[in-house]
Amino acid sequence: MQVLLSASGTRGDIEPALGLALRLREFGVGVRVCAPPNFAPRFTELGVPLVPLGPPIPGSDGERATRAELLVYMAEWPAAQFDTISAAAVGCDVVVSTGITEIAGRSAAERLGIHYRYASYQPTGLPSPHHAPMPRMAGELPPPAGIGNPTLWEIDAQGWNAQFGAALDAHRAALGLPAVRNVRDHVIADRPLLAADPVLGPWPGSPDLEVVQTGAWIVPDARPLPGELTAFLDAGTPPVYIGFGSMRVRDGVARVAIDAVRAHGRRVLLSRGWARLAAIDDRCDCLVVGEVNHQALFPRLAAVVHHGGAGTTTIAARAGVPQVVIPQMTDQGYWARRVAELGIGASLPENADPDPELSSAAVGTALAAGTRARAGEVAGTVGTDGAAVAATLLIDSIG
Repeated sequence: MQVLLSASGTRGDIEPALGLALRLREFGVGVRVCAPPNFAPRFTELGVPLVPLGPPIPGSDGERATRAELLVYMAEWPAAQFDTISAAAVGCDVVVSTGITEIAGRSAAERLGIHYRYASYQPTGLPSPHHAPMPRMAGELPPPAGIGNPTLWEIDAQGWNAQFGAALDAHRAALGLPAVRNVRDHVIADRPLLAADPVLGPWPGSPDLEVVQTGAWIVPDARPLPGELTAFLDAGTPPVYIGFGSMRVRDGVARVAIDAVRAHGRRVLLSRGWARLAAIDDRCDCLVVGEVNHQALFPRLAAVVHHGGAGTTTIAARAGVPQVVIPQMTDQGYWARRVAELGIGASLPENADPDPELSSAAVGTALAAGTRARAGEVAGTVGTDGAAVAATLLIDSIG
């Protein structure tokens, strides 16, 4: 059996696909992954075959991408997909796409007569009358009050059609396939997989869509922490981690967060990330680190301040560490709300200007004894076998 996975976006979008790929390989399944070429070192590290998909994502080299660069990338994205995924799918038994913008996967599967599945990493990526669609891009304004969720999902579908409809139909015609009326629903298809933990991100249900929730797909990480970091952790009380992964954050966000943590008498562990965060002074209570093993680090922390990516939220919840979520875009607002609703931390308004008072209050909530206790309770309910569940489903679907 051979499975082709397609994944795109930042590291938080690639890691779950790698988690599934590793589990499939453990089950004796051949697997390859179409993903942006800038992630090649990570694939080499894990020994997973990479099929480079398109050019590197603008901004992945550490430089802030311009709007013109992003527009060019998106304009060329459909052709890159159809060229790469169509060829990579030859000889496979199933194609799994992990993002709505990956419009070529189902067409490649149809052309070859093989199975196709779509996977979402968050409930709000799948249509339901019980929640609104997540924003499609950073800075998207919230919809006017009073518009119901069904109408919002209709508007969402129109947006995907406007962005990808013409390109999708043109490439399908070249393959001898019929046109598509609804790009989003075409990509999602029947019985999509929801690769999110059912405690953290439960599927609310839909009369029109059967969703199979597997749990989150996580890459097991056994890497040791760097010596300097271990020494810092051992030298005092547990610090508060501040990091925003692959997000570009507003100026001042890190400074306000550091000041809020210090105001509560805690040390700071600052992750550089794509935002290239740096220490605001030379005090010894703050250590700046690069990419490290979160699975080993988070249990040793007092709290985690982060952007609300699905992976970071899940790893922190599994570690039983309280969280402060400062959402920036797309599904991060959803995870921020879930952290607050579960009582395992606090959240700030999405993509808001830094606010010292709100930040201090949020950190105080996360550091409260009751929040720590609640985080420990929830940690015991968060699953660890989502990738295994998904792998088994895929294998069984082929028979």
